[in-house]
Amino acid sequence: MKRLGKIQTFAIAAVAGLALATPFAIAQTGGGDGQGKDRGPRGEWGGRRGGGGHRGGHFGGGMFRGIELTEEQKTRLQQIRQSFGESTRSLREQLRAKHEEVRQAGEGNTFNEALAAQKLTEAATLQAKLMAEEFRMRQESLSVLTAEQKAQMEQRRAERSQKREERKNRRGERRGAGGPIL
Repeated sequence: MKRLGKIQTFAIAAVAGLALATPFAIAQTGGGDGQGKDRGPRGEWGGRRGGGGHRGGHFGGGMFRGIELTEEQKTRLQQIRQSFGESTRSLREQLRAKHEEVRQAGEGNTFNEALAAQKLTEAATLQAKLMAEEFRMRQESLSVLTAEQKAQMEQRRAERSQKREERKNRRGERRGAGGPIL
């Protein structure tokens, strides 16, 4: 097997990381087909994360948590999410198939590096398409909100960011001036 250059090695590592992370990303985003099998333990969308059900007026894994939505907005957001699940179903299936092909390339006593790199590249392309669809769904979902609701979302996002920074700083203080604990 010939030696790979640094850039090629980095590219393969990056694509491999993306490919390995994809099943988890799909699971966490719900990747739903609108047929109920992606519902969490209490029946809400999004599984264990609290999801995007009607409960509490939040959709999309908490994207709209704390925002009061009208019934019309809830219905429209549910339609957008269902449409997303239907339109990306084949893309998600293709991505799962590519990941299986990558796993198969690594099975046995021999590792087919060229085949694995090819399949990882193909998986990365599919992942990029899925991410573009997720972005489109998010933009379409945001278009349902009023200007006031968007301002509330932005305020809540800023508050979460501030709390995250405070927690990060507290963790740093507990470790002391000696740096991270290894």
